[in-house]
Order: sequence, then C-alpha cells, then structure tokens
Amino acid sequence: MPLEPAVDPPGRARLRVEIAIVLGLSLGASAVYSLVSIVNRLTQPTSLSQQTATLNSSLSDRAVFDLVYQVLGVLVDLVPVALVAYLLWQHRRPHLARLGVDFSRSGRDVLGGLGLALAIGIPGIGLYLVGKALDLTVTVVPTDLAEHWWTAPVLVLSALRAGLTEEIIVVAYLFARLTDLRWRPVAIIVAAALLRGTYHLYQGFGAFVGNVVMGLVFGWLYARYGRILPLVVAHVVMDSAVFIGYPWAASAFPAFFGLPS
Repeated sequence: MPLEPAVDPPGRARLRVEIAIVLGLSLGASAVYSLVSIVNRLTQPTSLSQQTATLNSSLSDRAVFDLVYQVLGVLVDLVPVALVAYLLWQHRRPHLARLGVDFSRSGRDVLGGLGLALAIGIPGIGLYLVGKALDLTVTVVPTDLAEHWWTAPVLVLSALRAGLTEEIIVVAYLFARLTDLRWRPVAIIVAAALLRGTYHLYQGFGAFVGNVVMGLVFGWLYARYGRILPLVVAHVVMDSAVFIGYPWAASAFPAFFGLPS
C-alpha cells in the first residue's frame, strides 16, 4: 500500500496569514464595513432608531435577473466556506471533523438547533425592542423583495448563507485555527463573539450586544460539544423565520417596525 506524502503542519506565522486572508474575504471585511457604517450613522442628524438597514434587497427591476443576481450572490458568499472546508479537510473520516461537521447524530443535532433557535430568537426580539426604545438600534427591514414565486426560496437561501458563513467561519474555523495557535478556549469564545457583534454593528449597538451574547452562547456550546450543525440549524431557522415572516408582521404590526399604519 503506498504511503501518503507527509504534510508539515503550517507554522504560526503562516496560520496568522491564513486567518487574515479568510477573514479578509468574508466576515472580517464585513466587520470593517460595519464599523465605517456605524460611524456614518452616528454622524448623521437623524437618530439611530429612525434610520433603516435592509438585509435582503432587490438587485434588479426585472424579476428573472433579480433571481439570478440573488442566487449568484449566495453562491459567491459561500466561497469562503468552501475555502475553510478545503483548508481543514482531513483524509480520515469524518473529513471535516475539525470544523465540527459530523452527521452521525443529525436528528439530535437538528432538534437541538430548533430548541436553540427558540431560546435565542425570542429574547432577541425583546432586545431589539429595547434597543429601538433607547435609540441604540436602527429599524431593521429583513427584506424588501417583491413577491415572486422564488421569493421565499431565495430568502431561505439567504438564511442558509448566513448560517453557514457565520457558524462555519466565526465559530468552527476560528476555533480550529486559534487552537492551533494555542489560544485558550475562553479567549477564542470571546474573540469570536466580539467579531460577530462587530459585523452586525451597522444595525446599531443593540444588535452588537445581542450578537455578542449569542456568540458567547454559541461559542460555549461548540467548545462543550464540538458540533457545528445545531448552531447552523438554529441560525438558519431564526433568519428564515424573520425573513419570510417580515411582510406579514410588518403589515400586522407597522408600529413595531417604524412603518406608517
């Protein structure tokens, strides 16, 4: 049987460069833009609570091209996820064990993710309300997409993009690589949570605090159990519910979203 070629583990300097590249292609860049965005918002005469942030916008006034652009945007944004999967792929099964990807207990992971979505999502709504009342959070518009046959599937794809990108890169990848750099688990959890909060800062300080708390919970769960699927499921479920349910909720409770009744 031929022997596999030996592969030297990357050195510490190379690991730091790799992390910088991965984050620069993904959520690290989002964090930088978010910091600029919050400075821009704070220096405007309009209060934060009267400003808006739209999460899923139409990209063309022609439905077929809007659909194409939406799908392309999701696929392009998932390239960094593919990159970290490639970087941490192992020849032994499970191939993506270093990213916490193991489908041996999928049913339990899905149920755990659903429960986590409820535990995180409901308090998150309350925090959003508090942030709006204190003028610390902008009015978040989850979607302004027109109604098409593909609207709901595209919004689910958008939620899947967020769940995979944030949990795979900010939790699983950073845990793997920062562990290689001999960071302590607590330091990794805090750093990842602060990064999560920072790239949501464009929504205001309430979103920053809420996402830091979410990051601390998700990081602790990952450090404790080493499984990423429940976190991805929870994230996708929460975002899908918000994205798809927004048009109904906005029409039923316009004051909640800062809309005219």
